[in-house]
Amino acid sequence: MTKAPNAELPKSVEPIRLAEQKATLEGVIPLEGLARFGEAVGGSQDGRECHAKLSFYQDSERRRVVSGELSAPVTLVCQRCMNDMQVTLTSSFDLGLVSSDEQAQRLPKTLEPFLCEDFTADLWAMVEDELLLVLPPFPLHERDECPAKEDLEALEPSNAPAEPEAKKRDDNPFSVLAGFKTTKH
Repeated sequence: MTKAPNAELPKSVEPIRLAEQKATLEGVIPLEGLARFGEAVGGSQDGRECHAKLSFYQDSERRRVVSGELSAPVTLVCQRCMNDMQVTLTSSFDLGLVSSDEQAQRLPKTLEPFLCEDFTADLWAMVEDELLLVLPPFPLHERDECPAKEDLEALEPSNAPAEPEAKKRDDNPFSVLAGFKTTKH
């Protein structure tokens, strides 16, 4: 089962059945359909889509796994200049499909658990979780591309002369204690 690369992925699937069929789903999810992600980025992502490729299979120990690759162009606010910036979020992940916390605890460290209740899973929630994990905490333009570059350079000492090493030692408030160490009473 493979979807066309530009077809919208279904919201809900049966991942256990897909893993047994070794199915691959490839398509898009509209970003405006991901409410938590929309709140996190704080801006309108109208018309933008996350491109996803999700491969369902069973590993050598018969664990059901989904491996995915995501790519989503988004608009974020640069925390340096407060202007919009275009970023493409990408993620590659491997999730172990589990139906209980006990199964999740038995997964190897290489797999993150994804809880499937009633043999169904919300694909959009899975993709949304992965996008939230790769969202930068403080989005910033590249330093040379940021409109606030001139302001930054004005605030930073660029070529200030370095203080001589002797002056640094004299300014040490504990330097007087060094004399007590050598003086015997």
